[in-house]
Amino acid sequence: METLTVFILCGGKSSRMQSEKGLVLFQEKPFIEHIIKAILPITEQIKLITASKEYDYLPYEKMPDIVSDKGPLGGIYTALSNSKTEFNLILSCDIPLISTELLKELISKHTEEAGITIFASESRLHPLIGIYSKKILPVIKKAIETDELKMMDLLAKVPHQIINIDESENFPLTNINSADELNDLNINLS
Repeated sequence: METLTVFILCGGKSSRMQSEKGLVLFQEKPFIEHIIKAILPITEQIKLITASKEYDYLPYEKMPDIVSDKGPLGGIYTALSNSKTEFNLILSCDIPLISTELLKELISKHTEEAGITIFASESRLHPLIGIYSKKILPVIKKAIETDELKMMDLLAKVPHQIINIDESENFPLTNINSADELNDLNINLS
C-alpha cells in the first residue's frame, strides 16, 4: 500500500465518560498516547480530528469537524476531505489497548478494491479501527447531507472488506466509553 495517513477521531460528546475521552488516563498515560505509540512504528503521518485545545500539547496537526454534530461519520468526512493520501487509517480515541501488530495486520490484509476495511468478530464489528479510501468521500458527503449517520449504513453502501478475528482477539480492540468500563479494564489487566 502507498503512503498512509492516520486520523484519530478525538471528537464526541463523551457523555458517559464525563470528560474528554482521548485524555482519560490509563496506566498513567492518556488513551491518545497509547494509540499514538501503537501507530508510530508504522507512520508519523498522524492527524487529530478535534476542536479541543486540550490536545494542543501533542505535536500533531489538529482539525475540527467540517460539519459539526455528525458523530464518527462527520469525523471520517473531515479526515478524508483533508487527506492527501488515497488510503487512511481511521481510529477512535478510546482504544488504549490497540497494538502495532493489529494495525499492521489490518494494513497488510487491506485490498485496494475495498472502500473500507475493518475488523470483526462473531459478536461485533469495529468500524472505528479501519482503513478508509478517499474515493468513498462522495458517499459519506451524501450520508451527512441526508443525516444517515450510522456506520453500518455506510458499510452497506460501499465495497468493504471485513477481517475476521477470534473473540479472544477482540480485547485489544475494545473501546472504553465509561468509568465502569475503564475500571473493568484495569481489573482485567491487574
